[in-house]
Amino acid sequence: MFASVTSAALVGVEPCPVRVEVDVSGRTRAFTIVGLPDAAVREARERVRSAIASTGHHFPSRVVTVNLAPADLPKVGSAYDLPIALGVLAASGEVPRAVTDVVAIGELALDGTVRPARGGLAAGIVARRSKSPCLVSAGGFTEAAMSGGDVRGVRSLAHAVAVALGEDAAAAPPAEVEVADPVPDLAAVRGQTLARRAVEVAAAGGHHLMLMGPPGAGKTMLARALPGVLPDLTQSEGLEVAQAYAAAGRPPPTGPRPPFRSPHHSATMAAILGGGSGVPVPGELTLADRGVLFLDELAEFPVHLLDALRQPIEEGRVHIARKGASVSFPCRIQLVAATNPCPCGYRGDERTPCRCSPASIDRYRSRLSGPLLDRFDVRVPVPRVAVDELLGPPGEGSAAVRARVTVAREAQRERGAPNSVLTREHLDRLTWTPDSERLLRTAMDRLGLTGRGWDRVRRVARTIADLAGSAVVTGDHVAEAMALRGSA
Repeated sequence: MFASVTSAALVGVEPCPVRVEVDVSGRTRAFTIVGLPDAAVREARERVRSAIASTGHHFPSRVVTVNLAPADLPKVGSAYDLPIALGVLAASGEVPRAVTDVVAIGELALDGTVRPARGGLAAGIVARRSKSPCLVSAGGFTEAAMSGGDVRGVRSLAHAVAVALGEDAAAAPPAEVEVADPVPDLAAVRGQTLARRAVEVAAAGGHHLMLMGPPGAGKTMLARALPGVLPDLTQSEGLEVAQAYAAAGRPPPTGPRPPFRSPHHSATMAAILGGGSGVPVPGELTLADRGVLFLDELAEFPVHLLDALRQPIEEGRVHIARKGASVSFPCRIQLVAATNPCPCGYRGDERTPCRCSPASIDRYRSRLSGPLLDRFDVRVPVPRVAVDELLGPPGEGSAAVRARVTVAREAQRERGAPNSVLTREHLDRLTWTPDSERLLRTAMDRLGLTGRGWDRVRRVARTIADLAGSAVVTGDHVAEAMALRGSA
């Protein structure tokens, strides 16, 4: 007899339905799983056999063949235990065939308990698209429920059968506990008027930001405060972020706050861009999708890794090709970098003299290529904070800045796209005053702007105009955009 149950897998960050086809026939006893299973999937034979026996049902003493389709997609992990067990029970006639009218995912313990398994969100999305109920472990309910589909938590294989047949109620979802990492408030940053303005402009337009200054000046605090002034993610954006985390096998972030990732400079290429053996998994670049990727001590990162970032941050996607599969991960990030001006960190500092030789400074700065620096829309110095500023009153808080940023983002949404991704044709259609165009021509001559830099200055100027509530880009807006671009 034959039965088929739907499960799910992630190809990149895209959910893909997997048909778990079970055939029970013949007279000899055998249990075979095909369809590019890894070791964990092949070992499902023993878990499924024991779980079925623990529920009081009989495992068929015949040839059991399980095919995981599509057969050319590698299957990994223990998530297929539950659908395989449901398929075996239905194909052997132990339970009604209606038990297969679900999307199921979950690992089985030997006593039949259903444990959380990787892929709950993918199963929920597949179930929502097929308008079917989704069975997951009670512990994996929260992740799967983010899909917005009909998700039902189950405690055991016997409970899953009863829920699929409508004979029992699903397990109660666990209580939601929202735990979010604290975000520094901009009010904690004393002084740094220019850098605070740079953070606001970068947040309002989604621009890439570079902060350069001596140790202890507040570069890291400014970067970590950035998520607190960004608008909350929409529901669809939150689902995209959750899919990226699910593809990486990590619990999705709680709350609507944009993600913030800060990898160490010793991280490998695969850790940053994504990869791994077999089916590639997302790296830090994709985990920061719709949020902020912060590279502290930028010049300490390997040169080849920094240069590899250039194309993904420009395109908003990173393409990973491996023998097992080729996938494309989203990486619509806001890149923020912090770096010292020299190896000792005190070049240009008024109090601590720089100890670096000209040659060592040149070697240090040569690690940051011109094409990489050209991709930073905003580049500002972060000098040492004066004692009077440290002892003075706190600056403007994140809430007030976030209100202005939200208004500016809304204006960009009405135009159809964030300013950071406006094309040259779109920029040409915007309204520019004669003095703004004159300053732009001056910038091309004095700053030696490339064609990309020309567009980036115009994008930042449009963001400054949005923060000012102006429909027209004036010379003052362009002048501030040129000042914020600075030099590096």
